[in-house]
Amino acid sequence: MAAGAELFRRNGYAGTGLKQIVSEANAPFGSLYHFFPGGKEQLGEEVVRTSGLAYIALFDLFIAPAEDLVSGIEAFFAAGIATLEATDYVEGCPIATVALEVAATNEPLRKATADVFTAWIDAGTGKFMRFGLEKEAARTLTITAVNNLEGAFVLCRSLRETEAMAVAGAATVDVARRLLNENAQL
Repeated sequence: MAAGAELFRRNGYAGTGLKQIVSEANAPFGSLYHFFPGGKEQLGEEVVRTSGLAYIALFDLFIAPAEDLVSGIEAFFAAGIATLEATDYVEGCPIATVALEVAATNEPLRKATADVFTAWIDAGTGKFMRFGLEKEAARTLTITAVNNLEGAFVLCRSLRETEAMAVAGAATVDVARRLLNENAQL
């Protein structure tokens, strides 16, 4: 599955072939259908769900150890910039890549990406509440962060520059500050 996740992240679902996955995994071709009798679609669902849930750990890596919510968000978006630069703009989010490709054409994969995004929103809401935000404000901030991050990955990969990620991070920080101020006034 790791080979599939890496290839989907770089090439997208449609741009990744089964032979390519098997070759990258150094596995016999028949093993793919042994473990994934539903073929590429089943593998795609598993990759989306597994790698998508693994990305929740990024909240803990960048947000949880931060002294405050704003510095955690800044570190989160700075890591996005570092990833883009380190990979020459090849790597972005595999969930968004697949979601953009299949939302209207493949219901099982659309559902898998929706489930992952829902899990991110739920997890982020809980993490942001630990910084004192009310649930609705934490959910708003999470959706803002996910929207900004995913949109920035698309723009940065296309434009091959990180300005969009920096702007997305600053915009998310602005929303966080506003929500923290509103929450403090309650």
